[in-house]
Amino acid sequence: MPEFRLLSTSGLLGYGFPEESLKTGMAREPHMIGVDGGSTDPGPHYLGSGKCLNSKMSMKRDIALMLDAALSAKIPMVISSCGGAGGEPHLKAVVDIVREVAHERGYRFKLATIHAEQSKAWVKQKLGQGEIAPLKAVPPLDGATIDNAERIVGMMGPEPYIEALDNGAQVVLAGRSSDPAPWVACATRAQLPTAPSWFAGKVLECGATAPLPKGHDCLLATVQEDGVIVEAMNPIRKCTPMSVANHSLHENASPCYHIEPGGLLDTSNCKFDAVSDRAVKISGMEWEAKPYTVKLEGAELAGYRAITICGTRDPGLLSQWESYLASVKDNIVTKARAFGVEPDQYKLVYRVYGRDGVMGDWEPMRESRSHELGILVEVVGKTQEIANAVLSIARVNTLHVDFPGRLCKEGNMAFPFSPSDIEAGPCYRFSVFHVVRNVDPLSMFPIEYEMV
Repeated sequence: MPEFRLLSTSGLLGYGFPEESLKTGMAREPHMIGVDGGSTDPGPHYLGSGKCLNSKMSMKRDIALMLDAALSAKIPMVISSCGGAGGEPHLKAVVDIVREVAHERGYRFKLATIHAEQSKAWVKQKLGQGEIAPLKAVPPLDGATIDNAERIVGMMGPEPYIEALDNGAQVVLAGRSSDPAPWVACATRAQLPTAPSWFAGKVLECGATAPLPKGHDCLLATVQEDGVIVEAMNPIRKCTPMSVANHSLHENASPCYHIEPGGLLDTSNCKFDAVSDRAVKISGMEWEAKPYTVKLEGAELAGYRAITICGTRDPGLLSQWESYLASVKDNIVTKARAFGVEPDQYKLVYRVYGRDGVMGDWEPMRESRSHELGILVEVVGKTQEIANAVLSIARVNTLHVDFPGRLCKEGNMAFPFSPSDIEAGPCYRFSVFHVVRNVDPLSMFPIEYEMV
């Protein structure tokens, strides 16, 4: 096959895409249609809680349109990292939506479900064999961390997708995956070279992020023997050599070296050439095979969160904000102790927008000239009761603590909501960010088949 056409509908399942863009893409007769379903970008909550990143309503809309297109054209439909985090509850939620759409529309097809969640016993076994290593700035893994994780997923490569398609699946739904994996699987299965297949996957997993203006929209990539052609399916967007080259910076420490399961994609010698005013051909990428490794991701309970939001524009308070906040925090510690809560039972954070709310201690512009500050107060406690109690103290003290030269004798803060205190529930942190070595590309990711 001289080329293989891959259609990505969006940057993530449930983000939406214009129906006209999908129609335009399908008119180009793609050989598969797919979308990335997840990411670690939204943080550890979804992996830890088992909740999906996007709503059922939005995911069902996208799935229904994609399923209509794929079955009509008799091509595979593939979704990776289902539900956001790619664990068992996330995968089940997307499988249920697909079954529901199929039932409503009278469709019949072979479905492959690829599981990515790993048993803790197996992870401990690999740890005992010395086959697990931490990623940069991550401590070594231990048995207690494994036990405390709510769930642990492996990030699969393209091999399980190839296996599912070889066994006749028309719809493939997978747990946590390397983002480019489904597209790499389809292109290399069609005997296209590995390097351009991986490059295509790196671009397609983001939907229409490479074109200008970027957006959640459809992108077509044509994998050829000597490179990849990418083109946005919406006429308001255009791929340019600069916009596609800039996309190489996406989610990677290096713009040139992309580590993936089983190898390294090297884009050092890539050329970006316009083939029209809306499409770009990329060539010169190289693939270097390396020992196969799989990334493990796990999340554990960090505590229970409560928050409140307020703001101030009192110039007298703004002129002495640092000392004011220090006084507020001292009052919170004292009053929390009065009813038996010590500082080691909670974490208190003030995020001050208009000053250093985005960068925190890394903010280089220490002198704020804003006429107002937005303040997010967060408490993470060992229990929800502790978090709620400390937050109520924080809210009252932020509102009422005095300061020199104060003219207003009422509250210092404006609260946009009533109730002002928001119980946010369990919160999680990533605890497993490690790689496991010497694994078979398929053995970690069992596949189930069914006729839907």
